[in-house]
Amino acid sequence: MGEIKTYRIEGFMLISQDKLPRWAKFVKEIRALNPEHALEKLYSEMGSRHKVKRTNIRVANIREIDVGEARSRYIRELARLTYMVVE
Repeated sequence: MGEIKTYRIEGFMLISQDKLPRWAKFVKEIRALNPEHALEKLYSEMGSRHKVKRTNIRVANIREIDVGEARSRYIRELARLTYMVVE
């Protein structure tokens, strides 16, 4: 198993596909083993939260960032964990 890294993914997603479709910009920070896993997680989260199909998501940039650069407090706290207990 590898080290978990933090990725910042920027892109556009198609919203309201009915009458007036528009492309909305997004920036998402995700923790994953590699960029492919981060992209898969992005598709999964966008689909579940915003009901956006994978074909309606356009990724402009994927880059690895330092945990200190993360804007999301959740990502920073998750990176500080040393262990997790699951019952």
